[in-house]
Amino acid sequence: MPEGVRVPASVRIGNVMVAPATVLAPMAGVTDTVFRRFIRNASVFSSKADAGVSVDTEISNQQSGCGLIMTEFTSADGLSRMRESKRKRYLTYYEDEHPISAQLFGSNPTTLADAARIVEDTGFDMVDLNLGCPAKRVVACNGGSGLLRDLPLIGKIFETVRAAVSIPFTVKIRLGWNDNHIICVPLAKLAQESGLQAVAVHARTREQGYSGQARWHHIAEVKDAVSIPVIGNGDVRTPEDACALIAKTNCDAVMIGRAAPANPWIFRQIAQYTATGRYDEPTDLDRYRMIRTYFQMLLDEGNPEAHGKMKQFASWFTHGVPGGAALRKSIYEAKTGDAILDAVERFFEPQLAVVA
Repeated sequence: MPEGVRVPASVRIGNVMVAPATVLAPMAGVTDTVFRRFIRNASVFSSKADAGVSVDTEISNQQSGCGLIMTEFTSADGLSRMRESKRKRYLTYYEDEHPISAQLFGSNPTTLADAARIVEDTGFDMVDLNLGCPAKRVVACNGGSGLLRDLPLIGKIFETVRAAVSIPFTVKIRLGWNDNHIICVPLAKLAQESGLQAVAVHARTREQGYSGQARWHHIAEVKDAVSIPVIGNGDVRTPEDACALIAKTNCDAVMIGRAAPANPWIFRQIAQYTATGRYDEPTDLDRYRMIRTYFQMLLDEGNPEAHGKMKQFASWFTHGVPGGAALRKSIYEAKTGDAILDAVERFFEPQLAVVA
C-alpha cells in the first residue's frame, strides 16, 4: 500500500457518519435487500465457525467493513405513481441495514422531489440521484447519464429535491457524456452550491460504459474543486486498489460496485489491509458458506425471482473456485432452488470432508 495512505476510518455526509469510508455501489438487479444484508454479513463467514451458523443480525456495517449500502436505482416516476403497498417492495430494507441510501433516477424535478419525500418518509438515511447509468433505456428517458447533457435541468433538479427533504442528498455522476464533454468539475461545484452533501464520481464517461480504464485523475480534480465529500468509484477490485485510489485522488471514501458480487469479502479485506497491511483470502469453506448462505437467504425471503437470481449470481460467486465451471453447469441445469442448493452441497462435499 502507498506509504502512510489508508482508506479513511470515516466520513460524515450531512448528519450521517459513514464508518469506515467505504460504500457498496447501487447496482440494478443486484443490490436488493438480500444482497445488501449478505454483503453486510460477509465478514461472519469464517472458517472457524460451524458450517450451519446462522447470519448474525447484530453485525453492524462498520464491523463488516462496509460503511454505507445503497439500493438499486428506482424510477422516481414509477415510485410517485404506484400504490403505497407496492412501493414497499421497491423500498424494502431492514433495520440492520442502516446507514442506507436510496437511489432515484428520473428527469422531472417535481417528480423526483415527490419520490425523495417518499424515501425520507420510509426512513432511509439519505437519498441519492443517479446521473451515471449508461443503459440506453434509461438514457432514452433522459435519466441517468442522459442528464449530463443538460446542466441547467440538473441544477433545477438539485434545487427542487434539496428543498423537498431534510435528509442528506447526494449524487452519483460520471465524468461526462464523452471525452469532448467532461463536466465532472462544474457538475460537482453545482451540487455543492445547491446544498448537496456529497458527490460520487465514477471515473468513466457515458460513452465508455464499463469499458476501458477509469481515469482517476478526474476524481482528483473534483476533490480539488469542492469541499463536500467526494467518493471515488471505478476499477477498485482489491484492497490495494482502494488505497491507491485514495493516494492518487485524496478522495474521502471509496465506492465498490462490480467487484462486490465476485468477492463479497472485499470490504472486510479493505478493513484488514488498512489496519494491518495484509488481508485474508477466502478458503473453499468460506466460499461454500458464502454461496449457500446467499442462496438460502433468497429462498427464505420468498423472492419470486430466487431461482433466476441464483443462476445470475452463480458466475460471480464461483469466480476463483477450482472446478467452478462444473458447479456453474449444474446450477444452470437445476430446475428449482432446492435443486441448486443440492448441487452446491454435492460440489463442495469433498472439500468439506477434508476440513472435517
